[in-house]
Amino acid sequence: MEPQHLRFGGGAADTMLHPLVAVVMVLAIILMLCLRWKYVIAPLLLALFIVPMGQVLVLGGVHFTVARILILVGLVRSARERRRPEGGRLADGLSSIDRSFTIWACLACVIFSLQWMETQALIKSLGTFLDALGAFFVFRSLIRDREDVRRAISVFAVVAAVMAVCMTIEKMTRQNPFGLLGGVPIVPADRDGKVRAQGAFEIYLTAGVFGATLVPLFIWLWSDAKSRISAFVGMVSATVITITSYSSTPFLPYAAGLFAFCFWPVRQKMRLVRWGLSITLISLHLAMKGAVWDLIARVDLTGGSSGYHRSILIDNCVRHFSDWWLLGTRNYNTWAWDMWDLCDQYVVYAFTGGLATLFFFIQIISRSFGGLGTARKAARGNRKQEWFLWCLGAALFSHVVGYFGIAYYDQMQFSWYALLAMICAAIPEAMRSPVPQVREATSPNYHTGVTTNWEILETNR
Repeated sequence: MEPQHLRFGGGAADTMLHPLVAVVMVLAIILMLCLRWKYVIAPLLLALFIVPMGQVLVLGGVHFTVARILILVGLVRSARERRRPEGGRLADGLSSIDRSFTIWACLACVIFSLQWMETQALIKSLGTFLDALGAFFVFRSLIRDREDVRRAISVFAVVAAVMAVCMTIEKMTRQNPFGLLGGVPIVPADRDGKVRAQGAFEIYLTAGVFGATLVPLFIWLWSDAKSRISAFVGMVSATVITITSYSSTPFLPYAAGLFAFCFWPVRQKMRLVRWGLSITLISLHLAMKGAVWDLIARVDLTGGSSGYHRSILIDNCVRHFSDWWLLGTRNYNTWAWDMWDLCDQYVVYAFTGGLATLFFFIQIISRSFGGLGTARKAARGNRKQEWFLWCLGAALFSHVVGYFGIAYYDQMQFSWYALLAMICAAIPEAMRSPVPQVREATSPNYHTGVTTNWEILETNR
């Protein structure tokens, strides 16, 4: 089974920093401080995902992972860049997604600390808060437009290629190359005689979901003629990562991302699609002997999957609503067998942060979808812009599905924050982009040329 996500006491008290990792970290820091601001995304992403999260520097009892150190460096560089005309600031200021994310991060930190009322819990909460809010706003200041999005996805292609090669070696030799550095096991997980490769990630599930959720982004990158080599490498590598992780959980977001593209021809009628899906789920819930989430227990794409455990998690979450809605709960592990294993992100936020934290997490997703939908409608007629927004939406949908199978508690969380930053940058840019407007010649307001999406929306109002 997966390791306990919420353990915060009794961890390693000593620094674990391999000399090679230390060299990589120092090199990444130097590049982040010296490169032009728009290129800082490359060393940041490479170091975040290739260095295992178990590599940690302990100072005064406080654990500074390599990722956390890089985030602090990114924040310092971002503050320095704000003195320049175009550097370090968020594209178009704070958005509704930014505000929801900030509230969610604050609630998660405060409620978890109140729930445990222990010093170690507070330290853990503050570290998680820094990882989340710090990484998100570093990405937001680095990813400001579509060119920045393209650059970030190209770096993800390089990361995926490295991870795919190492996970293939792990699959064939039963030795994890990253295990030689420390922080992850040398011997990979094995279920029913099948190796489940994990690369630099804490577990094979997050490793596989990492590859699966990148596929829609690489599909968009393919539409850029200058980046087709990177896109091809990325798509192949992401597929290899998903396969070598050999678990049902990564295959579902992989399929979900591709499934989202099937609705591209009916993109103008997505309201009907959403209503149809909602009515279908409600009808199944009423018609089935069990709950609709019991369908998760039937998912087994590789053999030996534990979909039944995911359905039990959701079922207990619903049944014990009164126990966790205010400030979460600490006693969920007594509700059923193996309930300590919170391998569902929605359940994690419910139990550790209560209803408020779960609400704002879902609001982040809702506002991201809503913003992409509004921007796509405004960009109607600009097919490239529409396709860009649709691919981001497909990646977002892939994450939404992946969250039902695993909680993002290692490098995978940074992939999620990077996607949100891309969405925050893409929406206002799409709204500002010019779209050809065909007017009737008899109209008194007839004119040639273009109008912006902002003008179109104002006219529609």
